[in-house]
Amino acid sequence: MKISEEKKEKICEQILFHLFSIFPKAIFTINIAQEIARDEEFTKKLLLNLKKKFLVFEIKKNPKGNPYLKRSRWRLSNKAYFTYKKLNN
Repeated sequence: MKISEEKKEKICEQILFHLFSIFPKAIFTINIAQEIARDEEFTKKLLLNLKKKFLVFEIKKNPKGNPYLKRSRWRLSNKAYFTYKKLNN
């Protein structure tokens, strides 16, 4: 089953809003997928597209500096955060 580009954009908006609401905290892909009620692989694909647009930042290391082998944490980019903040004021 295919999802239209319009619906993908709306799901991306949900992702960005969720990351905005918890900024500057970074969360795992699975947590984002659970929040928006979507499949983890689909969510990761959308997050990677948002990363290409410089709207989200991928964190591949844990707080101790050790790289994650199969996981990534995500947070809203500073540029996107300040843009969202201006829109909400």
